[in-house]
Amino acid sequence: MIKLSNMSLRRGPLLLFDKADVSIFAGQKVGLTGANGTGKSSLFALFRGQLQPDSGSCEWPVDWQMAHVKQETPALDCSALDYVLDGDEALRQVEQAIHEATENDRHEQLGELYAQMEHIGGYSAPARAAYMLHGLGFSDEETKNPVKSFSGGWCMRLNLAQALMCRSDLLLLDEPTNHLDLEAVVWLIDWLKQYRGTLIVIAHDRDFLDAVVNHILHIEQHQLTLYSGNYSDFETLRAERLTAQQAQHEKQQQVMAHMQSYVERFRYKASKAKQAQSRLKALQRMEKVAAVQTDNPFTFRFFECRNLSHQVVSLNQADIGYQDKMVFEGLDFAIAAGDRIGLLGRNGAGKSTLIKALAGEKALAGGERITAKDLSIGYFAQHQLEQLDKDSTALNHLQAVDKQARTQDLLNFLGGFGFRGARTDCPIAPFSGGEKARLALALIVYQRPDLLLLDEPTNHLDLNMREAISMALQDYQGAVILVSHDQHLIDSVVDDLWYVHAGAVHHFEGDLQAYQKHIKAELRAHDNSQSSATKSTAAHGNRQGQNRHSDHKHRKAQKNRLQKLDKQLQTLTEKKQSLAAKLNDEDLYSDQRAAELQRLLADSEATQQQLETIEAAWLELAEELGE
Repeated sequence: MIKLSNMSLRRGPLLLFDKADVSIFAGQKVGLTGANGTGKSSLFALFRGQLQPDSGSCEWPVDWQMAHVKQETPALDCSALDYVLDGDEALRQVEQAIHEATENDRHEQLGELYAQMEHIGGYSAPARAAYMLHGLGFSDEETKNPVKSFSGGWCMRLNLAQALMCRSDLLLLDEPTNHLDLEAVVWLIDWLKQYRGTLIVIAHDRDFLDAVVNHILHIEQHQLTLYSGNYSDFETLRAERLTAQQAQHEKQQQVMAHMQSYVERFRYKASKAKQAQSRLKALQRMEKVAAVQTDNPFTFRFFECRNLSHQVVSLNQADIGYQDKMVFEGLDFAIAAGDRIGLLGRNGAGKSTLIKALAGEKALAGGERITAKDLSIGYFAQHQLEQLDKDSTALNHLQAVDKQARTQDLLNFLGGFGFRGARTDCPIAPFSGGEKARLALALIVYQRPDLLLLDEPTNHLDLNMREAISMALQDYQGAVILVSHDQHLIDSVVDDLWYVHAGAVHHFEGDLQAYQKHIKAELRAHDNSQSSATKSTAAHGNRQGQNRHSDHKHRKAQKNRLQKLDKQLQTLTEKKQSLAAKLNDEDLYSDQRAAELQRLLADSEATQQQLETIEAAWLELAEELGE
């Protein structure tokens, strides 16, 4: 269990947490949320031992193995597969011990080491690492390439795979979907669902959080509040709490106003001075219930489009690609007014290349690009953040677009994107990735585009800004082409899905859920094609161990294990039913029994986690035995 007790933490003069208390139990999957700057990354640094509390304590089991995603990737000559395998420290230690024992002719140790290798699943480790890499978008050939050959986004995927390979008890993930496409996000969700350790993840993708976590740890007003359920459950519970808080605040304000009125009337009258002084002290002691602040800080909308021609842009028999490779040949693709298209397909399939060609930023190698007269295109891509002038202010950037506009009008516009006060008038060099993305989007919105080409527009943006974009796009009149791994944004904005694959662009018949099934089917097909090689590799390794069991004995042992799992399932099911009966007791929810309720809820959560783990093991074993 992770336990924060009366914990306070500052970063310089900034107070992040003030006497915060929270307990996270083993096996819980927790989404860490809160506005930018409230301390999410600092809390991770605290867990990793990079920061220490200013007061209070932060404790967890000393024997826990912690895993996190590295932010830097060394330029190594080793293959991507070997780099991921380095995440399994136990594997590397046994491999090193086997190497040393072989080099020094310590044959008496080899049998024990081979058995240890089999016990930790070391012989199947390369297959597991390859499975992770494929799920994260690497081809079989790319897993053999040296680490130093990969670009930044792919290096982050390598670091993620290495963290997943670790035999961790606690896994910390900070925005793991930022560098992933939708296909890799779908795979990661399935992997995290099966993870048996404690997971704490910072994410601004509500569908990802809904699918993965069973608790939300929310940071607000320097406090940590743990909610049961996924993100949608959290939104409901928090809304109820805030409504109750607002009512309590209003009631308290009435009481305080009445007490203050008494003090003002009688504090200088000798006969009432003592009572007035008592009320004054009570006012000073009274804990003020904060008024609810639920408004989204980001409020903007798209202006009316200037040119809503029927045919916006088209590519006719277009050849698009690079010197060493053509991505599309003879492509016909047209966008009409009002189209709202989501592009699907794995990284490298050509989605970004297609958008660049539509934007006119990539010249065609053949064919033609036709656009409506005076067409205004708003094109957003991650590389555009790097093109912002780091020495200019947010206001300067907008003034460069419209030199005739009144300064106050521009400041009002920037306020809708969260730039207010001094933040509008300082160089953007120290801005976070999210702030730069907001500024780039503001510049696009201000120019009243007739066509929006959005390539992963929500990377680095928090949930409030994502929701603001979603709402604004729903009212936008022009055409939209969207590439995103944010499933909520796709569902909210697009009407048609197009699948980019093997040099072609096809209309996808079905919704996003159907596409997820398509992705999983592709992954299963790939895994099945690799299964023979995997089993062969594991068997070859196992033959090096001593005293291998025969197939008959192995099958008998597996059946015995299946029977034990049956008994465990029965015991856990009965325990779950018993806990459910106790939790249905209305008296349990009184203030006097709060500690008992917390214990029962934790016990129920742990029992459910155990049930899911045992059920998964039972199903896997039963399938292996053909029962």
